Amino acid sequence: MEKLLSGKKLTPRWYERFPRGVPLGIFGLTMAVTMLSVFAIENAEYRRQTAQTAQTAQAVASGLERRSNANAAYLRSSAALFATQQMVEAPLFRTFIRQLHLDGRYVGSDGIGWAMKVYRDDIPTVEAIMRDGGNPGFAVRPTPEPERPFVVPVMFLEPDTPRNRRAIGFDMFSEGVRRTAMKAAQRTGQPTASGHVVLQQEGRPDGLPGFLVYMPVYTLQEDGPRKLRGFVYSPFNAQRFLESSIDVNHLDGAGVRLYDEDAGGLVVLASVAPAEVSGRVIRRPIDISGHRFILEIEAPATAMLSVMSVMTLLFGLLVATLLLVLARLLTQQAVEDRIALAWFEQQSSIRNSLTRELNHRVKNTLANVLSIISLTRRRATSLPEFADSLEGRIRALSATHDLLTQSDWGTTPIELVIRAELAPYAGDTQRHVEMGGPEVELAPNDALSLGLAIHELATNAAKYGALSVEKGRVSVRWELAGEGQARIEWVERGGPPIDQETKRKRGFGTELIEKIVAHELRSPVDLRFETEGVRCKLLVPVRRKSDFAIRQGRA
Repeated sequence: MEKLLSGKKLTPRWYERFPRGVPLGIFGLTMAVTMLSVFAIENAEYRRQTAQTAQTAQAVASGLERRSNANAAYLRSSAALFATQQMVEAPLFRTFIRQLHLDGRYVGSDGIGWAMKVYRDDIPTVEAIMRDGGNPGFAVRPTPEPERPFVVPVMFLEPDTPRNRRAIGFDMFSEGVRRTAMKAAQRTGQPTASGHVVLQQEGRPDGLPGFLVYMPVYTLQEDGPRKLRGFVYSPFNAQRFLESSIDVNHLDGAGVRLYDEDAGGLVVLASVAPAEVSGRVIRRPIDISGHRFILEIEAPATAMLSVMSVMTLLFGLLVATLLLVLARLLTQQAVEDRIALAWFEQQSSIRNSLTRELNHRVKNTLANVLSIISLTRRRATSLPEFADSLEGRIRALSATHDLLTQSDWGTTPIELVIRAELAPYAGDTQRHVEMGGPEVELAPNDALSLGLAIHELATNAAKYGALSVEKGRVSVRWELAGEGQARIEWVERGGPPIDQETKRKRGFGTELIEKIVAHELRSPVDLRFETEGVRCKLLVPVRRKSDFAIRQGRA
């Protein structure tokens, strides 16, 4: 540990520099991975729904085509029979249709009908025959234009219902969409569907849209061109055709729309509304008896997020939160470890400083003691005098040391130092000591030197000066003398007068104050032996705490 702390200062690692950014970065990265996972799941779910919608479109298209093909087969068989007959009469038509055993199931259509080609001059004859045959209200409508050579009216339509009777007598060649489909069927000889029309069965022009499928019937001739006799056809109500071709229960909420594509665009023929609008559609063309229709499937509406996405999002949020907490704890622990290492480093530095300071102060104290011993030995006339003098001075150092210990070797007020040294003399009521001054704090070494000087002055006053008689007075005053210094003045009055011989005789205390104390305080000492008593002026440095404190900083 000491090697680590005494080495180069450790540089904080990147995750220690950003104790909050690292956890947030890990949280953001985890959530980004989670969102990518959710995106992948939703993309796969979208593809699955698209495939399911395409499958639904295929099933619906197949159902429509099956219905159309079944109807085309009935029309072909009817055309083959009627081509062999000289005349398609009502009994023959009805008998044939019944023998198909449709039992009311006309594969989505309104039935099967016969529309005969009638030349303009033959219209009255055909109307008379139909009226005599059991249809008294038969009439070709609308009246053909003069330039038209023939008409193609509906002669029969099974099943015979009030709805289907509305179409009897209607000239289908008079309407453009029907006419186009009939011409195409005549040209190809195959069942051909028309575009969207409103069937005559609807009874009003704004009825539900539908379409028709025509199969041409020709005369059988061995030679020469074939001759058109008419059309077997099936009318389709588009809505009923769509509903009969699909199973709504199997749509699973999807919507279906059947469009007719013509020159004007797409026209809705029939629709099955979705359970809820989603806006996601698939379109595909289908061919019904040679005519192009458009089938549109709208996918069922789904939740914004699938169950798997929600679970993934919640799980990712949980993991991200746990990693955030874990990263925060780890980075916080790293920061705390860094603080602890810095604290150990600081303590190590303090310990080294304390050791150096202790060595310095011990050396200073020992030097003072050696000087005191040396001067005491030279001035002592006997061993008891030597021991008493040395003991008093050592006690003076000890008293000041006690003050410094109480202040944890911090600053010590001047007043406490002076009181500690004068305590043995100030306690006697026969003797008077006056002291006073502002509150001034001294550094430890300066306090030791001042204490030693006051001790020597007090000892001298007790032996020879103002403190040796009852009327004696000692005044100790201090004040700040400019920046960085305090002036302390010792004045004795009322003691025995000092003669010239005493002035010339310089004792140990005088040398100690003028040499040792002056050296330690770095200022000369003004020591005078006046007739009225001793006067001493000391200049003590008042240092800033940072100049000598060795344990600064926060805990």
